Amino acid sequence: MNVVRTLSKSIREFRIPAIKSPVFVVLESLIETIIPFVTARLINEIKAGCGMDTITKYGLVLIALAMLSLTFGVVAGNASATAATGFSRNLRKDIFYKIQDFSFENIDRFQTSSLVTRMTTDIQNVQMAFMMLIRIGFRAPVMLIFSFATAFIMGGRMAWIFVAVIPILGIGLFSVIRMVMPLFRAVFKKYDALNDSVQENVNGMRVVKSFVREEYEKEKFNIAATDVQKDFTRAERILAFNNPLMQFCLYVVMIFVLSFGSYTIISTKGVALDVGQYSALLTYSFQILMSLMMVSMIFVMVTLSAESAERIAEVLREESTLTNPPEPVMDVPDGSIDFENVSFKYSKKAERFVLSDIDLHIRSGETIGIIGGTGSSKSSFIQLIPRLYDVTEGVVKVGNIDVKNYDLKTLRDQVAVVLQKNVLFSGTIKENLRWGNPKATDEEIIEACRLAQADEFVQRFPDKYDTFITQGGTNVSGGQKQRLCIARALLKKPKVLILDDSTSAVDTKTDALIRKGFKEFIPETTKIIIAQRVSSVEDADRILILKGGKIQDIGTHEELLSRNETYQDLYKAQNKITEETGDVVSASVENTEGGER
Repeated sequence: MNVVRTLSKSIREFRIPAIKSPVFVVLESLIETIIPFVTARLINEIKAGCGMDTITKYGLVLIALAMLSLTFGVVAGNASATAATGFSRNLRKDIFYKIQDFSFENIDRFQTSSLVTRMTTDIQNVQMAFMMLIRIGFRAPVMLIFSFATAFIMGGRMAWIFVAVIPILGIGLFSVIRMVMPLFRAVFKKYDALNDSVQENVNGMRVVKSFVREEYEKEKFNIAATDVQKDFTRAERILAFNNPLMQFCLYVVMIFVLSFGSYTIISTKGVALDVGQYSALLTYSFQILMSLMMVSMIFVMVTLSAESAERIAEVLREESTLTNPPEPVMDVPDGSIDFENVSFKYSKKAERFVLSDIDLHIRSGETIGIIGGTGSSKSSFIQLIPRLYDVTEGVVKVGNIDVKNYDLKTLRDQVAVVLQKNVLFSGTIKENLRWGNPKATDEEIIEACRLAQADEFVQRFPDKYDTFITQGGTNVSGGQKQRLCIARALLKKPKVLILDDSTSAVDTKTDALIRKGFKEFIPETTKIIIAQRVSSVEDADRILILKGGKIQDIGTHEELLSRNETYQDLYKAQNKITEETGDVVSASVENTEGGER
């Protein structure tokens, strides 16, 4: 019932067609049960030797009833289709909107592939179940009840055969659902894993091809797909028992009605049961058993969609781990940043902290470089500043105010982050850049690109800033993508700019020009630069060395070079120092524009 209550909120403006469908289905079913009753009366009138006027009268009544039944059926069908498709549209919209409010922690919990499955396959299953419920789900029981009642009126004790088959069906269906539900629960998790494999393969297609691993990936996908197929086959085999069970009940009833009904007519010479009643009883037999068949169909669809409904409701019930305070701060005073005894882990169940005992104070307008080995938690460190995650212990402040006290949109508008994984969306360069500021003028866009050293290569495109970027930015090089993402962040005119290894794909000369532009044109913006190259941070006001999630040292380039062994090793590894002269020669290979990709 919790699932039903959660999903029913998405019906909204389609409540009227959702109500209209069962209302007209009930009317259609009522008329269809009246038709055999009228037909039986007509047969008896003909048997009694009535004239054409009586036959015509009954014929017109039957035509009118048939037309009414058809009209009600069409209205019900249109209403159910409108309600079901509208319901699924609202579900997709509600899930998508919900995801937009999720924190990274929420996304990590569900995983991208699982969310995609829930918005496609699961919603499709629920849509089909909903459409069957508001139409066949009302038609079957209403037809069953009306047919039962009329069958007892027409056939008397003979109609008890219909009651006798109900327990057989009930026990059978209950047994099936107990066996099938765990299988469907397991198979949808495997569906998620299958989608995850496809997504990973498509995203890493260049790597797959460069290492000639196509056959391996095909085999891996085939194993996963076969696993899903086996589980679905097991579930469908069990569900397939519904059909023979229904057929068994159908034939038992038909044999009983045909044999016992014929015997009653012959033995009583039509006194206990006449031909009209017998024909009506046969029709009601078909209606009752067809209703039971429809119940079986609904049962199968609802069983299949029950797990899908639960998975959808799980997303809709999920609350973001990051929320605005009751009275949020709507202005960021400056770009100062303070870490006060901060420790952080991604999950409360995690055994160890990713960051431990971080105590750091950054002045507004200061440039801070961050270096450290792989796994030193550099990215985790900067993600706490715009509150992409909440600290586990301690406090992070921006503008001398705890980030938890800010309105999330206000904070993130003033803390621009160019993440390590740069993403461009399908659309023109101009449209992508305006993600930073939807109201940015063409002049502001060009200025931001000049600062990010992107204007030069954009001007070389035939359509310049109207050049279309394919999904994921696959038609631009890695360095070009990085510079466009930096320009996009600059358009926000933030008080804090964070570059998470965002110049790794550009040559050292371009990297230096970007940093020079920052220094000259946005001196009041606090700049935090995560880099693997010492040359990218050596002119920073201070350089932070992270190791094992802790601050190992902090100081200027010269200070760290004189005292810190880790920094010295990194510097030496990236530069050749001649023993004779002591001259430093960069070991980095400066990439050309064409070689960035």
